[in-house]
Amino acid sequence: MTRFDTIETKRLALRRWQDADRAPFAELNGDPETLVFFPSTLTRAESDSFVDRMEARFEAHGYGLWALEVRETGQFIGFTGLAPMPDDVPGAGGTEIGWRLARPAWHHGYATEAALAARDVAFTGAGLAELWSMTAVLNTPSQAVMRRIGMTEAARFEHPRVPDGNPLKPHVVYHLASPGTGALVRARSDGAGLRLDGARTALPRRTALPRRTGASCCYHADGATDWPGRRR
Repeated sequence: MTRFDTIETKRLALRRWQDADRAPFAELNGDPETLVFFPSTLTRAESDSFVDRMEARFEAHGYGLWALEVRETGQFIGFTGLAPMPDDVPGAGGTEIGWRLARPAWHHGYATEAALAARDVAFTGAGLAELWSMTAVLNTPSQAVMRRIGMTEAARFEHPRVPDGNPLKPHVVYHLASPGTGALVRARSDGAGLRLDGARTALPRRTALPRRTGASCCYHADGATDWPGRRR
């Protein structure tokens, strides 16, 4: 099994989780504005359990939801990565790309930059054939990130685990098929190349990204307590 423990972009590091991440992650998960597209915030115990499940997925598959860090400062700002789609939605059985960023990290283009890196690892490193992403229809900022990384809307549905009458029940799912490793590497041949060595993945440096809207997208946490779709 190839492992992807660390990915680096121009400004960000996507890495395995550390104990020091737990407190700021719990703060993020307890913020109602960050989780505005979720039915509730998480307790510290639920947040810690989330981290434990994510680390277990790295051990089992070599990739997962990476902790997200600003390289210049070392600041933890959330997560971005890959997780299984739940069984009761369009795209069931596939792999979802998702993210959740703390409010101070919004409006910097971090969600798009990190999601592009995770997408490239999915296709060129892990060899996945396709990716899915879902969120509440109301969550237009995350849908904008999905489109920026090349995804297109595939279906709209009523999320079966959201109560009837809840404005978050209408959901949308986006899809992206792999263009093939060769095509992706050619498209990314901007001088730095792409290296996947199973431990640290160095992605090509990108030109500066334009200002983006806030970032929090989906994630259902492998069927755990924090529910379905994306954050803003």
